[in-house]
Amino acid sequence: MVDFNEETIRDVDSNDEINNLKKIEAVLFISGRFLDMKELVSYTDLSPLLIRELMEKLVEKYDQEDSALQILKKDDLWKMDVKSEHVYLVNKIATGNTEFTSAEQETLAIIAYKQPIKQSVLVNIRGNKAYEHIKKLLELGLLTSKREGRTYILNLTDEFYDYFNIDKRKIQTTEVDESLKEVIARAEKEEEEKEKLGIDGDIGGDEIKDNSEVL
Repeated sequence: MVDFNEETIRDVDSNDEINNLKKIEAVLFISGRFLDMKELVSYTDLSPLLIRELMEKLVEKYDQEDSALQILKKDDLWKMDVKSEHVYLVNKIATGNTEFTSAEQETLAIIAYKQPIKQSVLVNIRGNKAYEHIKKLLELGLLTSKREGRTYILNLTDEFYDYFNIDKRKIQTTEVDESLKEVIARAEKEEEEKEKLGIDGDIGGDEIKDNSEVL
């Protein structure tokens, strides 16, 4: 008969905790997105109470370690991600194999710099191809669109900052090329002139819907 003394019990408990921590780490690493408690319970077969306890230890572990990874917490959601100082490496590796085309990235960059921005101004700058870009970004939950007159006001969502692991405060102070500033200013002026003439808006944007109340 096995003698379960205090030292043996401590060893068993320690091994269980290590294995459970590894379970959570693996799930967070593989998912690559924010997971809620229900998903974590389903994937790990651990109790919510134990997951919360272990998640605190994981967050502390990655904060203290000299690691390129971190555990992000947003409300009751958790995600493993690359620390902000190493994001440029991810972008470098992903070049040419990204979810977004270079044209879509350029459209998104203009929105990120100028938001809130009128869809009509964006289309003035990027051409009719911007409609498809906007539609895709809305479907991914990275933008909100709110009807205003014959156009829409576009804004980034919190999901955008989570998706790209960007600090909202930093993007608001990011310097952009002077030529881009001039292009945006010229487009805004042209749209203002159209408004005065009563021809504001963008006729080709009928497929874009107001989702400001949904998101």
